[in-house]
Formats: sequence, structure tokens, C-alpha cells
Amino acid sequence: MANERVNTSPLSAREGKVYLDGVLIADSCKFLVVFKPDVWSGKQLSEQGTNRRWIGYDIEVTVEEWKTTKRYRGMINEYLKSGKTPELTLQGIQEDKNSDFYAANKAEEVTCVGCVPTGDINLIDMDTEGDVVKESIKFGAKRVV
Repeated sequence: MANERVNTSPLSAREGKVYLDGVLIADSCKFLVVFKPDVWSGKQLSEQGTNRRWIGYDIEVTVEEWKTTKRYRGMINEYLKSGKTPELTLQGIQEDKNSDFYAANKAEEVTCVGCVPTGDINLIDMDTEGDVVKESIKFGAKRVV
């Protein structure tokens, strides 16, 4: 056991790719997928502890990217024209080939289907501070595969 490697090369959050409906988001700078269980809790007579079980879930996805396209404006325009809610597939592939994680597991891949934008979408962003524009869009997903 003394020679066993334990996280000598941690997984870098910088190595990976993000795809939206199969198209690479070349200017992505953050991709976060959070599984949030819906937990029922209750007690029974004569029990001091609380019983819990999962009875559902929610999946939240955040995509941050440097603004280089009118991708989200196009979604808004299509919704305003058709009334149809945009539903997308988002995929993240984390592949830090120099990490212990990659050596043991290869790449980490998460695909979220039925993703609907749930947060604010900035139509324009100007600021006297002179910073570059970054979009941060939140989605709710139906499931992960």
C-alpha cells in the first residue's frame, strides 16, 4: 500500500470541451452540471431518527462562455416567433490526460438532454469598466445520459 498513488496529479477543471446540440462551444469557460435530489423525509412512531428517500430530482446546468455569437438571441427570436420552448442537448467532456482520474477512468462525459434555459439571458451587456462580455446561462435538464 505504501507505493499506491493517491491523487498526485489532481484532475484539472481546465481540460475539456462543451457541446450544444452537437456543436462545439469554442469559447466556453465553464460548464457545471448539478444533480439535486428531491428528498422526502418523515418519521415513524418510536423512531428518533428521520427516514429519507429520493422521490425525484432536478438537474441544473450552467454554461459560461465569452460572447462571440448571437446563439441565445436566436433562441429568443425563435421563441417569440413560434411560441415553442427551446430544448437543447448539452454535453461536457472533461479529459485531463495528465491526471490520476484520467489514468483510472479516462474522460468524464456528461450529456444533458431536454435542456431548457431557466435563467436570465442578457440581450446586450455594456459597461464603462471595459471588461469583455461573458454570458452565463442556466438550464434545467430532463435527464442525464
